[in-house]
Amino acid sequence: MKPTFLLFSFLSIFISPLLAEEKSIFNGKDLAGWSGAMEFWSVRDGAITGETTAEKRTAQNTFLVLDGIEVADFELRFSYRIMDVQGASKGFGNSGVQYRSKLIDAAAFIVAGYQADFECGETYSGILYEERGRGILAQRGQKVTIQNGPVPEKPSIIETGKTGDSAVIQAAIKPADWNEYRIVAKGGHLQHFINGKLTVEVTDESSMAAKSGILALQLHAGEPMTVQFKDLFLTEK
Repeated sequence: MKPTFLLFSFLSIFISPLLAEEKSIFNGKDLAGWSGAMEFWSVRDGAITGETTAEKRTAQNTFLVLDGIEVADFELRFSYRIMDVQGASKGFGNSGVQYRSKLIDAAAFIVAGYQADFECGETYSGILYEERGRGILAQRGQKVTIQNGPVPEKPSIIETGKTGDSAVIQAAIKPADWNEYRIVAKGGHLQHFINGKLTVEVTDESSMAAKSGILALQLHAGEPMTVQFKDLFLTEK
């Protein structure tokens, strides 16, 4: 046996367990492993579907929560499609994926924390929003550092650069069609990507920076809308 092969075998024993494994968190058939207000959630055409109608509305934002998993450092990739009541891309319709978040009302499935935002319109897709917290932490196209402000709820947000032109990023998002979203979180460093374009890059150095928490899918209160998610793959690092 050659020495180089011995070295490769030795390294493989120690390196292989350290390699992160990507796993599917949606089986494509039903909502096993997820909890929420099931009158609003179903599986349609192989996709998790959240829907409100004129007759069936939610009084407040409600969430479908992934059971039994809290994420710290991770990568999540998924596809999404969002439409308003006419099946269009403009007008009302907002959603997102919560990460490193917390369930603050288990009965109503209300969640607080970081959100990778997207919408029917052209303003919020790709931003970092903190649900029931500090609000918008990074606009699309921004690189920012978040530090403590005069009070925890009002952080100091320092723009340190650009990820790209906001309008160019928005132009790459397909209206009322499937788009690919990727979230990468390592320590206080957070990144969102839509269709391969880096939408925000955030370093949260504040005392309110979440280190770990749950994953959840948002269905927004307001006018009727439909949001769908599929191909959800999680890699914990």
